[in-house]
Amino acid sequence: MSEVVQAALWGLLAGSALLIGAALGYGLRVPQKVIATVMAFGAGVLLSAVSYELLGEAYDQAGLGPAAVGTLGGALAYTVGNMWLARRGARHRKRSGHHRERAQPSEGEQSGSGTALALGALLDGVPESAVIGVSLLDGGTVSLVTVAAVFISNVPEGLSSSAGMKKAHRGAAYVFGVWGAIAAASTVSAVLGYTVVGAFSPAVIAGVTAVAAGAILAMIADTMIPEAFEDTHLAMGLITVSGFLVSFALSHS
Repeated sequence: MSEVVQAALWGLLAGSALLIGAALGYGLRVPQKVIATVMAFGAGVLLSAVSYELLGEAYDQAGLGPAAVGTLGGALAYTVGNMWLARRGARHRKRSGHHRERAQPSEGEQSGSGTALALGALLDGVPESAVIGVSLLDGGTVSLVTVAAVFISNVPEGLSSSAGMKKAHRGAAYVFGVWGAIAAASTVSAVLGYTVVGAFSPAVIAGVTAVAAGAILAMIADTMIPEAFEDTHLAMGLITVSGFLVSFALSHS
């Protein structure tokens, strides 16, 4: 099996978790504390993967300067994009609608918010998927830790967001259309991460990895942690550390 096909399949696998979460969030009444707990755990998993799989790799390949610059650049790019989308109704795209003042707006409440929500989901998902393809450049073997981290974090993202979309009176066709499109985009992003980034020098690859790491870190801090903390409160730290340790153990096994 070619490595391009492998990148596509791994990207699709990670992206399919969004659809699994969306089906659970749209079809079932999942307790809010369960959603928040899984979100906190997923944040911990991603934090560990970013630290040891992405930033660690970027540092080994290019040193502290490029890794730091790339990370800050990724965080800045994500923040600017997120601010633009927030003004158009996507600020609470990962919220399930449990707290009305922080719920997703319906299209009637804010015109264009549906498109903004879809673009926000794309903004969150592309960096995660791209690094899956990039990880194949290191010896032709995908980083299973990165795939597992993205998959685990995608389930609560799809679950919480789709529950919020349903409460904002968006139909099943819209909800599953959005997450199906993001799953497809995850596949394409993983392929591009392998084919496009792989054509550059190791220093550039390290920079791209760091940019993705910065974007993911900003996403965790801005969207996942606030959603999780609302209902886990003082247990947030313990749950997040548990996820971090699971990912840490996988990366060192």
